[in-house]
Amino acid sequence: MTAPVLQVKDLVKEYGEGDAKVRALRGVSLEVERGDYVAVMGASGSGKSTLMNILGCLDVPTSGRYLIDGADVGSLDEHRLAVLRNRRVGFVFQSFNLIPRMSALANVELPLVYGGVGQAERRARALEALERVGLAERVHHEPNQLSGGQQQRVAVARALVTAPALLLADEPTGNLDTASTRDVLRILDELSESGRTIVLITHEDDVAAHAKRVIRLVDGEIVEDRRQAPVGGPPPRRTGAAR
Repeated sequence: MTAPVLQVKDLVKEYGEGDAKVRALRGVSLEVERGDYVAVMGASGSGKSTLMNILGCLDVPTSGRYLIDGADVGSLDEHRLAVLRNRRVGFVFQSFNLIPRMSALANVELPLVYGGVGQAERRARALEALERVGLAERVHHEPNQLSGGQQQRVAVARALVTAPALLLADEPTGNLDTASTRDVLRILDELSESGRTIVLITHEDDVAAHAKRVIRLVDGEIVEDRRQAPVGGPPPRRTGAAR
């Protein structure tokens, strides 16, 4: 049996001190199997963004243990943490986070540049990733020449280009219209069906309906952990969900 991609044990995250101390996470524990598609839900202040930042190695917990792809994140120095973040985690943000004066192709190549990949290989991998998200005809367009949905698809391609163990998507449809939302969710569905491990942060039930497992946070604690479809099986049946 393969090890989980994510193993989280008793994560606590506190901000501030004394009377101003806020506990954003209160002993969160979970595992995510390879190939699963997990939606983490919760209202504003529930702790879901804090959890996402820790899973993406963008923040550290106050206490608790976190392993990604078998590596204990808490034991890594800054250099090894940066390498892990670059090679094993792909990020998709609500605001796209593309560099304005760079083409779609150059934006997708960027993680490979940081990873020291040679020019010919990174160009080939970036083109393949853009083709996978349906943007083979837009590779030389800059972000301001693309629609919001196309920009988010560039962001998905950038997240995929390093072949990460985990794809983290933080409200990836939050800034998109209905048609673009359908396009992005269709791509995530296809990635899940091809075996990609995805953790998606969302507050929308229609978006979470695409996931195979739904975890709900309230006040920094998991209050629901519900499986909608088996890992490696067909996607969940959706009634009236965004497509």
